[in-house]
Amino acid sequence: MSEAVPLMGDFHMHTWHSKDCGTPPRSLMERAIKVGLSCIAVTDHNTTAGGREIKAMAPPELKVIEAEEIKTPHGEITGFFLQEDIPAGLSPEETCKRIKDQGGLVSIPHPYDRVRRSVLDKEVLEAIKPYIDIVEVFNSRTPMISDSNKALEFAKEHDFLAGAGSDAHCARELGHVFIEMEQFDDIEGFKNSLRHAKIHGRRSTPLYHVVTTLTKWRKKYLPFSMRH
Repeated sequence: MSEAVPLMGDFHMHTWHSKDCGTPPRSLMERAIKVGLSCIAVTDHNTTAGGREIKAMAPPELKVIEAEEIKTPHGEITGFFLQEDIPAGLSPEETCKRIKDQGGLVSIPHPYDRVRRSVLDKEVLEAIKPYIDIVEVFNSRTPMISDSNKALEFAKEHDFLAGAGSDAHCARELGHVFIEMEQFDDIEGFKNSLRHAKIHGRRSTPLYHVVTTLTKWRKKYLPFSMRH
């Protein structure tokens, strides 16, 4: 019997369902396949719409995890394997509870990134530790390697699973992260596979942040018909 081909994953990316991204879901899916990804988590801001849309059109060789990067008053939390949207603006604890109520996994995106305003502070991380499943230890848009190292240390200290993502807001960012992991069939299988995964990644140019800012401005101020 031939050995199963490993998956190549990226667990942080956005479509035009996020206010700061202009990438159509189909374009994101096609780019993912082109660069060799076979498992993706679509983590639009405050909605699972992008993940649902891509999952409905994806070919069998592309696993799609419906996810959401949820804004709380104290920073962002990502939910994986969600069945429905979780509203923004809830407390970090309530956000985590709602993820768990759906049978989902709680992931902490880009912790310790000193450049972002959406990072959970130390006190909040301490309060929600019982809910955390995954810590994003590498994010291509985190510029300081010391911040990524701090996230990895936090994950190791508390035996959390280590995740990674390109945080792609432009389709061309896909391919900056590959998580090499075994095939899985369910959430428990995903957790076991991720625990033994290997992360390969490179940092994105800061110019992508400029594109994100311009996209947010364009979608806010131009007529809806021009946004997409």
